[in-house]
Amino acid sequence: MGPLETAALPSGIRARFVDNINGLRMHILEAGFEGPRRPLVLLLHGFPEIAFSWRKVMPALSAAGYHVVAPDQRGYGRTTGWNADYNCDLRPFRILNIVRDTLGLVFALGYHKADAIVGHDFGSPVAAWCALLRPDVFRSVALMSAPFPGPPALPVSTGGKPTVMLTSPSIHEALAALPRPRKHYQWYFSSRPADAQMRHCRQGIRDFLRAYFHHKSADWKENRPHRLASWTGAELAKMPTYYIMDLAEDMPTTVAKEMPTAAQIAASHWLPDSELAVYVGEFERTGFQGGLNWYRAATSGTFEGELQLFSGRTIDVPSIFIAGRSDWGVYQHPGAIERMQDTACTRMSGAHLLEGAGHWVQLEQPEAVSSLLIGFLKGGARA
Repeated sequence: MGPLETAALPSGIRARFVDNINGLRMHILEAGFEGPRRPLVLLLHGFPEIAFSWRKVMPALSAAGYHVVAPDQRGYGRTTGWNADYNCDLRPFRILNIVRDTLGLVFALGYHKADAIVGHDFGSPVAAWCALLRPDVFRSVALMSAPFPGPPALPVSTGGKPTVMLTSPSIHEALAALPRPRKHYQWYFSSRPADAQMRHCRQGIRDFLRAYFHHKSADWKENRPHRLASWTGAELAKMPTYYIMDLAEDMPTTVAKEMPTAAQIAASHWLPDSELAVYVGEFERTGFQGGLNWYRAATSGTFEGELQLFSGRTIDVPSIFIAGRSDWGVYQHPGAIERMQDTACTRMSGAHLLEGAGHWVQLEQPEAVSSLLIGFLKGGARA
């Protein structure tokens, strides 16, 4: 498998491989690689995405003077060296190892620092942990669509206030016991059947991805997010079914109910069929298990203890948060966006919610995202 074909990419972006990255042969897209070496900006995608998801902001960042690099992360796209088996060792997919992947890429590119690391969706916590753990390398951070509330707390008394531990019933029991029984999407993504159900769904991967992207975008007019009061079944069930699913349904069945019409697809300026085809080709080839293993590592609780080593530590480099105003991801973890601004990030310039965008903010509103990122990078948006 060679790098992504040039015909699929905007002018000025190339695809290539970088070898020996923490056991990976990493596939990257890059812009601003010509001429004298420029400051480095890394862009980290989420699920179900690939480096291609950054195609609409890379040219603007390059034109602003940066060497912009977006990798296919471990488990995705044309990056190889990872295990796609459900029964694989999850340690390579834990957050600290993904941070190691990212640090290794910086050094393999010949840099000792990145002016900024930018993460969207599941890429947001990776970017946050990079900035928290190696502020000497990652000199600023932009978090997109997923707020970072800080490292998990130690389960001991701190400052005279004991940590509140979850008690029975669990959130899963509470959701299942609702009059309309529900389940949390992250635990669905962590289940054994999820990959096969999405990869071999009745409507095919093309229509599954089309409906999934549409359902979480501002094009789906029922996306009217708001703060939730607490991590309880009744509160979480206020979110759409792509987050809090009906108990007996899989994700393809869930999003198929909101499949856009032919007219809506034709009007999609941010994801035309020609661009959706790139995602379809990649996930038809790889399946989804690589990305789903990130969720499995997170929901298993196995690696919580090593993250608790950093309890109380903050992100002290300049930071910014960007999301769509129609994105439920901003509020899916009650209190996270407040903790991010109040305690987790000590130099946050602002939290920007963009009109006309849902979860895929860098695709739905690329000009606004590019403008915010460039202002932030140049110092105009920094605290």
